[in-house]
Amino acid sequence: MSSYEVEIKCLLGGKESADGLLARMKEKDPGLQQVSSHKQLNHYFMGGDLNQLYENIAPLLKEEEKEAIQALLKNAKNFSLRTRQADEKVILVLKVSVDEGTSANTVGRIEFEAETPKLSLEELDQLVLKSGLEYQAKWSRERTEYKYLGANATIDKNAGYGYLAEFEKIINDEAKVAEVKTQLRKIVNELSLEELDQARLERMFAYYNANWQDYYGTDKVFVVE
Repeated sequence: MSSYEVEIKCLLGGKESADGLLARMKEKDPGLQQVSSHKQLNHYFMGGDLNQLYENIAPLLKEEEKEAIQALLKNAKNFSLRTRQADEKVILVLKVSVDEGTSANTVGRIEFEAETPKLSLEELDQLVLKSGLEYQAKWSRERTEYKYLGANATIDKNAGYGYLAEFEKIINDEAKVAEVKTQLRKIVNELSLEELDQARLERMFAYYNANWQDYYGTDKVFVVE
């Protein structure tokens, strides 16, 4: 079964703003739980042939993962493919848009993830590159995840972007995407946050992609209005 990722992003800027958000979250949700804290490397790819990619990675997938990705590929016109290392875990991530925006930064997406425990991040990257895709950019971040009022919430320290908050729900019914989006926007408003405009996010994304070598693995931050 496909899962749908619905998320709202909010640009926080510096550590003081991130700390202030966490304090407000604790005040509004006494049951706030920290789920995890880890470092991530995310490598984004573009171009290529997803069907060829499937042939290359199929031997690494479980049967249910093969079925899920085959169903997804039938309608995969706008997609975002990335490899990820979260501490020691290596993951292949495919996201396809289901609403406005792009598959890289949209509010609603069909999401497929598969762990590849037999491969390092570099080895998984090589399988992707052999499928005709090429690097778009490499990203690094520190992520802390929380359970907040029934939603998944993360506070990230991103190379280039600085601190960023995301509020997310994963659902199995595409018909509920709009409803869940409204719920998340209510959470954001009650925390006195501003949703990051999709057009600005696309400008930020494009700037980073063009200059990622200057930011990957660093604490440097840029500002794009």
